[in-house]
Amino acid sequence: MYTDTDRCVRAVQSKDARFDGWFFTAVLTTRIYCRPSCPAVPPKVENMTFLPSAAACQQAGFRACKRCRPDTSPGSPEWNARADAVARAMRLIRDGVVDREGVPGLATRLGYSTRQVERQLNAELGAGPLALARAQRAQTARLLIETSQLPMADVAFAAGFSSIRTFNDTVRAVFALSPSELRGRAEKAGRGRHEPRIPGTIALRLPYRAPLNPDNLFGHLAATAVPGVEEWRAGAYRRTLRLPYGTGVVSLSPRPDHIGCQLALTDLRDLTIAISRCRWMLDLDADPEAVDGQLRCDPLLAPLVEKAPGRRVPRTVDAAEFAVRAVLGQQVSTAAARTHAARLVTAHGEPVADPDPEGGLTHLFPSPQALAALDPERLALPRTRRATLTTLVSALADGSLPLGVDSDWEAARVQLNALPGFGPWTTEVIAMRALGDPDAFLPSDLGVRRAAKELGLPSTPAALTARAAGWRPWRAYAVQYLWATDTHPINHLPV
Repeated sequence: MYTDTDRCVRAVQSKDARFDGWFFTAVLTTRIYCRPSCPAVPPKVENMTFLPSAAACQQAGFRACKRCRPDTSPGSPEWNARADAVARAMRLIRDGVVDREGVPGLATRLGYSTRQVERQLNAELGAGPLALARAQRAQTARLLIETSQLPMADVAFAAGFSSIRTFNDTVRAVFALSPSELRGRAEKAGRGRHEPRIPGTIALRLPYRAPLNPDNLFGHLAATAVPGVEEWRAGAYRRTLRLPYGTGVVSLSPRPDHIGCQLALTDLRDLTIAISRCRWMLDLDADPEAVDGQLRCDPLLAPLVEKAPGRRVPRTVDAAEFAVRAVLGQQVSTAAARTHAARLVTAHGEPVADPDPEGGLTHLFPSPQALAALDPERLALPRTRRATLTTLVSALADGSLPLGVDSDWEAARVQLNALPGFGPWTTEVIAMRALGDPDAFLPSDLGVRRAAKELGLPSTPAALTARAAGWRPWRAYAVQYLWATDTHPINHLPV
């Protein structure tokens, strides 16, 4: 979008928050970059230039605006709606791959040379992978500086910097303030006084593009929660996290203009990855205006969108975990699926300590490697389902079935469909909730078919698929609206 100058100028002059994260406004005279909704008086048109990423702005020598704090914008929805190499690279960078494995590791995961990755990212984002990762480190550093009382040395290494000097230089270059000045400014403005409910946790806010309907989002996560791994407590969805450097527990609660987040981590280097995975799980970088605008074009679907706009697709923090749970949920009730998953957790999950003394989180969901050792005869499942589960676990454990934010959606579908016991429903629900394909569709799902019939839509899978062509590329969101017509607990925010 940043190449459409007239459209960008209109968005800046109207202070349209819908475009925050889509592009950034760099002011040539002040050398400051802002989000489109910046409350300051808009600069003259001839002094504006538009860039696709905060990293591109920083690389071009612009510093972040102190009023609108553009580095804290929601992420661009483009990277979650596309499956090409650039989008997959962006999802991996957000997940900390460059910090952990370097640019060569990123290129290997994408199946390209480092030169090709550099070229493609620079062409589309105006910055290479190192600059993009640096911008992410700066954002994490700011978050820790403003919302915690951690010593600056701890902040530097938790944010992913290799030295305190690099940390200081980057913070000064990006924000035109030293780390201590940034903390003092935040405390003066009241941004540094978010005391966590539980001692030892980090409290922060996760922004999103309005509107956001929390009912099906948190309702789905709470209703399908696996005991010991997930729970709904005191108005928040809580769960354990398996992270690259350690483990964590997160508490997420819906608020009118943000998601409240409290994180307890055994290793602070996991902070950026934990935030990224929570945003991914809650689909916080979605563009509800684009999604709902497309779905409103169908006159039979439009009333559902008008009644409760801003539905998101509830995802997962671990694609392999969700694939296992999808198999356990084949042709059984939600309660039965939770029971099967809870038994696996008790037998094979890794114990963790819940930082909340009143909490009920006890384990991480077992890894594929841990499940590879299970005895299928001890599973209270039909024989064919046992074979499906053990085959899946084996493929996940040996790496022959890679599932993650960087997955090629169509290639993953081919691999999943080749497994015994995998049909269209299981493959598509994994594509929707584990891989994040916004166009995944479940025409054979009983709830979808029942809702379609009540609305006057075609109710047979083939006919419904044909009608849903007009909903593309947002059919996964259409499924959420169709599911929401039912009284099932997944559609209601828990009391």
